[in-house]
Formats: sequence, structure tokens, C-alpha cells
Amino acid sequence: MGSFIDNHDWSYYPAPMARRTRCSDAGYVYHVLNRAVGRATLFDKPGDYAAFENILTEAWERSAMRLLSYVIMPNHWHLVVWPEADGALSTYVQWLTVTHVRSWHAHYHSQGTGPIYQGRFKSFPVQEDDHYLTVCR
Repeated sequence: MGSFIDNHDWSYYPAPMARRTRCSDAGYVYHVLNRAVGRATLFDKPGDYAAFENILTEAWERSAMRLLSYVIMPNHWHLVVWPEADGALSTYVQWLTVTHVRSWHAHYHSQGTGPIYQGRFKSFPVQEDDHYLTVCR
């Protein structure tokens, strides 16, 4: 006798929706940010900031990305980037955040305790020179 899962008609349920592809065309400048879950502090001491900067440098070296500006706050960070290839933004930020999460959990011995970021990163194309100057301040 099969289980409920084996005998259930799953055709009733719609297929899960995939995430919408993030626009990240080369040739545009983007303001990118991500925040800690629950307003937690990600960067508590100078070593936390230095570790993130090292990961940021390694991400830059591995990708077709121009890093124009960044700021690291206690519970979030902002980047201003200029992708050299279409689709490079998502690849770059995904590698950056996954590597940072793994490093952070390893350092604080908190593997398996859940996410440290509240969700997927946010990115906004920089539309005008004034906007660029504002996000780079």
C-alpha cells in the first residue's frame, strides 16, 4: 500500500513560481544593499569589517565588476557597482553574500542557526548624475 504522497494527485497544485530574473545589464551603475535579519548587528568589531572587506576584495577579483564605492554599517552595507557583463551583478552579490554568511557563521560558531541577511539583496539602477553623487556620499 502506497503512502499519501504516492497516491495524491499533485496536478491540482500549480508549479512553484521561480524568482523573477533581476535586471543587471552591463553598462549601468547600480546601488546594491543588504541588511541583517531582525536588525541584528553583523559588524560588531574592527575585525568584522576587515573580514567583509577581504571578501569584498576577493569577490571583485573573481568577477567582471567595477566597485565604485561602498559603505559598511553595523547592520547592513551599500555598494555602488558597475557590471562589465550582463548578469554579472547577481553572480557577484550572490558569491559575496554566501561567502560572508559562511565566514560569519564559522567565526561565531553558529552554523545551522539560520540566515544572517533578511533576504535577497536589493539593487537599483542609478538613473542620473545627481543620484550617483548622492549614493556615493
